[in-house]
Amino acid sequence: MTRARDVANVLSTATNLATDTETAAAISSHNSATTSVHGISDTSALATQTYVQNNKGINKGNTASRPASPANGDLYYNTETSVLEVYDSGWWLPNTAAGIPTSPVATNQPSSRAFNNGQASVAFTPATSGGKATSFTVTSTPGSYTNTGSSSPIVVTGLQSNTAYTYAVTATGPLGTSSASSASTAVTATTVPQAPTIGSPSIASPTSISVPFTTGATGGSSITGYTVTSSPGNITANGSSSPITVTGLTTGQSYTFTVTATNTNGTSLASSASSSIIPATQMTPSVEVLLVGAGSGGGGHYGGPGGGGGGVVYLSSQSVTASTLYNITIGSGGSAGSSSGSGGSAGNTTVAFSTTAYGGQSNGGYNTPGSRSGNPQNNAGGSTANGSSIESGGGGGGAGSAGTNGSLGSTSGSGGTGINTYSTWASATSSGASGFFAGGGAGGYAGSSGPSGSGGQGGGATATSSTGNAGTINTGGGGAGGSNGGGGGIGGSGIAIIRYSDTYPDPASYTGTKYTNGGYKYFKFTGTGSITF
Repeated sequence: MTRARDVANVLSTATNLATDTETAAAISSHNSATTSVHGISDTSALATQTYVQNNKGINKGNTASRPASPANGDLYYNTETSVLEVYDSGWWLPNTAAGIPTSPVATNQPSSRAFNNGQASVAFTPATSGGKATSFTVTSTPGSYTNTGSSSPIVVTGLQSNTAYTYAVTATGPLGTSSASSASTAVTATTVPQAPTIGSPSIASPTSISVPFTTGATGGSSITGYTVTSSPGNITANGSSSPITVTGLTTGQSYTFTVTATNTNGTSLASSASSSIIPATQMTPSVEVLLVGAGSGGGGHYGGPGGGGGGVVYLSSQSVTASTLYNITIGSGGSAGSSSGSGGSAGNTTVAFSTTAYGGQSNGGYNTPGSRSGNPQNNAGGSTANGSSIESGGGGGGAGSAGTNGSLGSTSGSGGTGINTYSTWASATSSGASGFFAGGGAGGYAGSSGPSGSGGQGGGATATSSTGNAGTINTGGGGAGGSNGGGGGIGGSGIAIIRYSDTYPDPASYTGTKYTNGGYKYFKFTGTGSITF
């Protein structure tokens, strides 16, 4: 196109550049060749609002319209909540602490957990709004046991057995930690049981040992059984309670033992090892013997004399023969005196070792000059004070001291004190009054309201305003005398106790009651019976 023509066309009002063929061709050629403007390839949308928003501008819309997987750092204005959100592996509120988790649910995880080291798994729902959370912390109540993790669930350990806990959860992010969630429902932590406490084993037979133990805490779940294990040999025996006998042992071999407890969660740690013990052949031990005769009954009338206590015999070393039956007789208490009669004589206590503990003998009634035990193994009773038709009874003699005299116008006599040399025996077998045996009975008083003496320690009875009290059974205590025309009290029955070291086996047979205490086996007899070693 010539320059003159260009000028002419431009100046001519009749010329239309848009319809000019040459001009139109030039414009088309330019557009075809231009596919990017300053790095922007979408030239058709270059000036539109949508283009600006989609290329590092700020999109907007409701929650459902948020882009699912934009680039970290992209912003979005949520028209539904009227807040600006930022994307960082999820949509979060910028410059805001982590959101509060919800719905914590705890589950006990008891299997094989050690005693007082329970475990719970705590599931929860992380917040879907608020600031971003990078970690979560679970805290128990009580105890404040905690653990932190990056996601649900989180496991908490160290919980105390058989204790109920609730749990709350907090979330922590770049801009701080949230408030705690609401607490979960309480869940009890259960574990395996606490280890039992071992006792002192004893010989049960030439090839078996009886192992006692004290149970520990259950761990929150019922005990299903106990297991005793020997060392050496790892020979085991199971049972539901103490003691458990381990059989199949080797005679002459020294053993120690441990015990474990089991519940539905598992088995406890083993107890400490017991003292060592050697299963022995059926040896015949030398035994100790304590025999107490029965007490006599109290006399009757207006101040009957108290009954004397029984005799006490102790054998420190009595040989016995294996496989021999030894019969035992326990003396019965003396009968009560009638309103004017004497108290009855008491029975003897014997074991077939040619040994006898004598019972208290008959005492007087009305106008009897004195109260005597009549027992060469006991002390004398106190004298009875006589009036014209009434008297103040003397106290019966005890194994430890004599009874005191009665005194008209003062008090009746007190029973003599029994003997407590064998208080260990008494406590081990639940026998005897405060460890005493064979106390004398108190004398009765002349009248219905006069003062009366006391019964001697060791089962001796105390007088009342009428009929005398009975002596305590199985102590050999004497019965009290009657007052105000009443009858006396019956005497207390006797007792026999045999003991020997618990390193020996049990007898082949016995009818009494067995106790173990302080390294001894005790066999108590309160009625006629027998024992075979």
